[in-house]
Amino acid sequence: MYDLIVKNGQLVTPDRIYPATVAVKDGKFAGFLAPDIEVQAKEIVDAKGNLVYPGIIDCHAHLNEPGFDYREDFETGSRAAVAAGCTTLIDMPLNNDPSLINKDVFKLKHANVSKHSFIDFALWGGIVGDYDDSPNSIKSNSADLVDLEACGVAAFKGFTCPNGDLFPTVNLGNVRKALEILKPFNALSGFHCEEFGQVKERVKEAKAKTGLTNQEKIREFLDAHDVWVEYVATKNVIDMSRATGGRVHICHVTHPMVAQLVKDAIYEGLPVSGETCPHYLGFTEDFVFEKGGPAKCTPPLRKREDMEKLWDYVIDGTLSCVGSDHSPASDEEKNNETHDIWEAWGGLNGIQFFLPMMFDMVVHQRKLSPSLIAKVMGVNPAKLFGLYGRKGGFEIGFDADIVIVDPEKPWKVEQEKLFTKGHVTCFNGLEGKGAATHTFIRGRLVAENGMYKQDAMGYGEFIRPVKR
Repeated sequence: MYDLIVKNGQLVTPDRIYPATVAVKDGKFAGFLAPDIEVQAKEIVDAKGNLVYPGIIDCHAHLNEPGFDYREDFETGSRAAVAAGCTTLIDMPLNNDPSLINKDVFKLKHANVSKHSFIDFALWGGIVGDYDDSPNSIKSNSADLVDLEACGVAAFKGFTCPNGDLFPTVNLGNVRKALEILKPFNALSGFHCEEFGQVKERVKEAKAKTGLTNQEKIREFLDAHDVWVEYVATKNVIDMSRATGGRVHICHVTHPMVAQLVKDAIYEGLPVSGETCPHYLGFTEDFVFEKGGPAKCTPPLRKREDMEKLWDYVIDGTLSCVGSDHSPASDEEKNNETHDIWEAWGGLNGIQFFLPMMFDMVVHQRKLSPSLIAKVMGVNPAKLFGLYGRKGGFEIGFDADIVIVDPEKPWKVEQEKLFTKGHVTCFNGLEGKGAATHTFIRGRLVAENGMYKQDAMGYGEFIRPVKR
């Protein structure tokens, strides 16, 4: 007898959508049966003709534990994620205090997170550098990268722009050294690509201007982080992949010029990949002028024609995955009354509507196949981050992660109802169609109709890469 049967569903893969019954035993996929076959199970769930996905992976999120839990922690962030329909989350090494840059911090974070995660999780390790010469600043952690690889991090992350003492900027020497160290392990190194010198000088110049209105300040902020800041850093990082043969991932690509760099690198045969986020696919700089600080992120939102063209690179596979880049703040840090665009925290609260937002944009707004969701939020991130073999597909023996999506189910973002610790989101009031009715992780129901199951706290497991 099976433990769980999900019947009357339409299974969604990157290549097709077809009717089948999903059978689960001991937390694993045990069978995919013709829909007219009668089978016995301890639990039977009727998908009612809805779409059934083999899990949803958020490959880029910041849950801020340990240290900055006044913004977010794994309990609040992971319950919001499973409510949205996510089954695996790959958490960034910042903003934490301490940042995840060595094996001791890994042990600390793993111990903390495992106690109250609702979701299966993998972890990014950090790559930090020598840009900041202040005596108290953390220095390059190149000597710690092999230990972090042995701990089982899914990837490594560095920032090429000013980023503070807790997670110092990498220079190109640090990037090259990290790629040389990690290449024998076939490990993936991701980068926030904004070029240090341009950001530093352009932000300094912009902030020196006085007597500006809030709208004028927003224009200055957007211009200080223009596409050339992102383009130059991306080109430099790709060149380091060319020099070393190391695997490079360009995080949160915002602009078609940058996506084309990734595409050209892939065509050349370099081990380069890229991702983008829902906010770059559905919103423009006009949104920042409308919302102010709550819509501040870096790199920032771009012009409408750039947003439209970016979709081409998702559809053709250049940008192989989509992550939320959930980067929460306390409510005060996003308060337009007390913080102008320069003072506001840079990051968006969107994890609770990660899947619904993408589904509405892909299926209802763009009239694209639901299979694109299975590709960019399932199999592609699973393979890229080494999780395929457990996650990302309807395969016998894989973890029985199941998300049932009603494509017509309406949803609305109401920030007072968010499960995240912070309740300010630029998406407040946004509406759409397509949301999860059931979320299973390893065969266990962890969320239903937008509400997490409280008894699932601590159920989430740490997931090591199956293979690089």
